[in-house]
This record gives sequence, C-alpha cells and structure tokens, in this order.
Amino acid sequence: MTTFAEPTTTFEIAPVAGHLGAEVGGIDLRKSLDAVTVARLRAALLEHKVLYFRGQPLDHAEQIAFTRYFGRVTNSHPYNYDPESPHKEILEVDSRKYAERSGTKKYSYANFWHSDVSALVNPPAITFLRSELVPEVGGDTTWTDLGAAYANLPVPLKKFVEGLRAEHRFGGRTPRWASGSRSEQHVTTEPYITEHPVVRVHPETGERGLFVTPGFTSRIIGVSPRQSDRILDLLFDEITNPAYTVRIRWENDSIGVWDNRITAHQAPTDLDHLDVVRVLHRTTIEGDVPVGVDGRTSVSVVGELFYGND
Repeated sequence: MTTFAEPTTTFEIAPVAGHLGAEVGGIDLRKSLDAVTVARLRAALLEHKVLYFRGQPLDHAEQIAFTRYFGRVTNSHPYNYDPESPHKEILEVDSRKYAERSGTKKYSYANFWHSDVSALVNPPAITFLRSELVPEVGGDTTWTDLGAAYANLPVPLKKFVEGLRAEHRFGGRTPRWASGSRSEQHVTTEPYITEHPVVRVHPETGERGLFVTPGFTSRIIGVSPRQSDRILDLLFDEITNPAYTVRIRWENDSIGVWDNRITAHQAPTDLDHLDVVRVLHRTTIEGDVPVGVDGRTSVSVVGELFYGND
C-alpha cells in the first residue's frame, strides 16, 4: 500500500490483483482537488489501469467536475440516448432502460468483453462509472489488462499480430440486439466503423496492448472470413484469460475509473434470471486516435471524431 500526503490531501492506494486494479481510500471526490493530488491520481491510473473509490455520494454535476480533472469530458455517447437530460455528459446505465432499448433483458449496455466505444476512430481515453443503485448480490464488473495479454504472447505471435489491422463496429461479429429495437435503428442509421491496429501503443506510457474485443471487433483486415475468425478467436481467448483480470464488487456510491486505452471490461452476466434493478452513471474523457507499432494511425471508415466539450 502506498500513502501520499500533502498539506490538504492524504489518500491511500491498495492494489487489488496481480496485473491491474487498485482501491483508493481516504479522499473525498466531492471536494476540489489540488494539482499535486490530480497528478498522483493520474499516475496511479497509468500504473494500475483501474481505480476504485468507495463511499463517494456524488451527484451528476460533481461526477462531471471530477471527470474534468483528467481531460476534456465528452457527451454521454455518440448515440444521444437521452436528449432531454440536462447533463449531456452522463450516460445512464439503467437496466430497465437498456432492456427497453435493446429489446432484450440486459443489466448494462454491454455485458460482453469490450473497450468503450472502440467503433469510434478516437475511442474514449478514460471512463468513469458511478454506482447509484446496485443489487445486493451479483452485478460485478470485470476488467482485463490488454498490455499483459500482449506481453505474454510468444515472440513469433507478437510479430504476426503487430502487423494486423482490424475493423471495429457496434456489435462486433455478433450483434446483440433484437430486430427492430432502438439499438438496431441507431447502428443502422448512424453507423460507426473504424480500422484500428490490432496492437496499440499507449500514448502516455508506450506500453503495447492487444486492441481487439468481442464487443466491437468484427474482422481482421486482408484475410479470409474463416482466417479472420480463427485469429480473433485466438486473440479473444488471450485477452479474457482470468490471469489478467480483476473483478470488483460494486457498492452504492462508488466510482470506478479505468484507462480505456489499455483495458477491456465485462459488465455483469449473472443477473438475467434475477428481478433486480441496477443503475450507474458513466462519463468519459476524449480519446486520441490509436497508433500501431508501425506508426500507422487508426482510420475511420464511417463516422467522425468524438470531441470533448471543454
């Protein structure tokens, strides 16, 4: 455990799992944070990739203010799901609304492995998720370290995947919404499709990570569909290796913060048979355009950059 002390702020960082994840204690995120504290929190995020804060009863405005310390806050989502909301930066993760939107019973926007909105040419850099109402049993979120997944590949396989590009779109290879649902209408009328490097270089740390997930990656560019599926099956198996993951139990009034450039996550898959409600609120920071090992950037096939508001 590491303790940082300043005249106005003291907080503790306790690692949770072997590769990623740490709990941060002794800090009140409703209060203004000095520059030193923000810098240390950001350094902790780069090191641990996922930070979790308990006992933080923030409202929407306070969550947005905390998010802003890390960069330019974006609108809630490329698809404006709640145009009447006075807080355009907040995406409400409400199990009841998702069930209505997708035409299926879902407890989160994406209860499958994904990095947030990687169909964009500049996916969010950092994601913040605040819990308002979570079930007493179940509903955990699991994150995986995409850097560890790449680092533990054999050298010949590293060399092979470093030269690959992949297409990302909503739904990946297997769309997960009902025919005629609002989700299908959004994706059909406002498509976002991007060609990303399979191995992404982190813009701040230089770490290399596998940038593919079942939630968004639809195919490998330049190979046959059969070959693409086999390559993706191999890579998906690597990134979801339990050895590279951390699973955190949600409590009401908690906040999870993760580096979306080097992690993927999975929302709960254990609630569909239960009659419970799950409500959280998400904000995101504007991201950069990913760069591969060869220096080539991602290319938008359909869709514009997703800018912040500040």
